[in-house]
Amino acid sequence: MFLDFAAMEPRQAYQWMVSAIVPRPIAWVSTLSPDGRANLAPFSFFQGVTCNPPTLLFIPANTRDGRKKDTLRNIEANGEFVVSLPSFAQAEQMNATAALLPYGESEFEAFGVAAAPSQRVKPPRVAESGVAFECTCLQIVPVGEGPFAANVVFGRILCAHVRDDILGADGAIDPARQDAIGRMGGESYTRTRERFALARPDRANLGPPLPPGPVAPPPASAPSVPAPGAA
Repeated sequence: MFLDFAAMEPRQAYQWMVSAIVPRPIAWVSTLSPDGRANLAPFSFFQGVTCNPPTLLFIPANTRDGRKKDTLRNIEANGEFVVSLPSFAQAEQMNATAALLPYGESEFEAFGVAAAPSQRVKPPRVAESGVAFECTCLQIVPVGEGPFAANVVFGRILCAHVRDDILGADGAIDPARQDAIGRMGGESYTRTRERFALARPDRANLGPPLPPGPVAPPPASAPSVPAPGAA
């Protein structure tokens, strides 16, 4: 089969792309509106970029009528966000927060998602997520115009919260305990229960992997964080 993407409608191209580019990790992104209302939404076009400086990206696509997502509007307004990583236990709540609520309504409140204060940024994080990255916006790159066009949001990772109970004996994240999920095509998701290891040939003489980096306690004075839904 040959697919000519130049001849497709955007919706058709989207369906082929999300069915082929799998599995995709999920960024559960929390932001604050200019008046302090907490927003939470999932995005599966998401990936790490580099560790120098620590950077990630996620891609909020426009709505079907060409409007910017609330997440993007909030980041454009204040430049901060948190990326929490949902586990299998949080899949139902994560999916619920994909609903298109009126701007300013909090998904934390609407769907009973517990929030926790962040340390370096104002948006709260998802309290029960195994990992949450606090970020400031480095750059927003628009791609296309109108419905299904998108904006690539690059975020500088300032710090991370990792639940102690997902760590293994070596102090690193145990993928079985993290139980992360990924997005497939359509309405399908996958778990990360089946894994295999392959030794990288270019690392044969580099020795064992480095231990996890230094773990710093939270700063003594964290910025005040509005409660989700507080004006």
